[in-house]
Amino acid sequence: MKGLIGSLVAALGGSRAAAEEPTSATIEEKAGFPFPLIAVRGEQALAQWERMRADGDGYPVILGDDEALGMITEVLGLEELPPVETTLAKAAGISFPDHIFEMRRKAEAEYAASYPEDYAEEVAEGFYQEPVGEWPTVVPASPALTVHADILTGQPFARVSIATFPTQNGWEVPAYLSWGGWNANPHPEVHVAALKVWNERYGAELVGISSDCMNIRVSRSPTGRGEAMALAREQYAYCEDIVDQGVETISNLAASLSASKWWYFWWD
Repeated sequence: MKGLIGSLVAALGGSRAAAEEPTSATIEEKAGFPFPLIAVRGEQALAQWERMRADGDGYPVILGDDEALGMITEVLGLEELPPVETTLAKAAGISFPDHIFEMRRKAEAEYAASYPEDYAEEVAEGFYQEPVGEWPTVVPASPALTVHADILTGQPFARVSIATFPTQNGWEVPAYLSWGGWNANPHPEVHVAALKVWNERYGAELVGISSDCMNIRVSRSPTGRGEAMALAREQYAYCEDIVDQGVETISNLAASLSASKWWYFWWD
């Protein structure tokens, strides 16, 4: 995500958009992006998303600044991307969260198998140790919307894009964007399956997505430490970076999930 910082300032000469209302993206900005876009000032993005979501004319998602939009568009321009229907069909066959835990077990076995047999068991034991920790006395702050602003300063971008997808289901958006499948980031069908399950359980809605992170807002939080810890373990298996490079322990994540209506995912 740090690679995105500063690009908008360079592109726009540090100026801020003067318009108070969203404007249609220019032809040049829309080139290669197959879904309708509007451009808004960063500080207006969430309010505009809420209006568009209430209208029910497709599903809106905030995509971030110009560079984030360019990186997403570049992926969509690749040849041989699977059709949306194919990704959705794969997602329908995934049992989440069982699938993500099984993926972790397979990764552990493959990693251990790369070592001599005498060391395999020791390596396997150390590969995936959950940093459980103690329940915190002070709940870590959870990021709310982040894709609309500079991640270091928190300053809203002068311009961000909001795309509208031809669906009413936010969990299907990763299929439309063919989003994921690099480094530790799960493949698009896994994102679809996860977001669908979390929508059913917690009313989770995808609000923002950039080239490497997701912002999700929920209408229901987990109740009780047991449910919060179970959800935190799912999210750790799904996205280790939010703990390993974020809140440090699963207990910290669970406490945050209990207290916040926003979920944040980031893949390095």
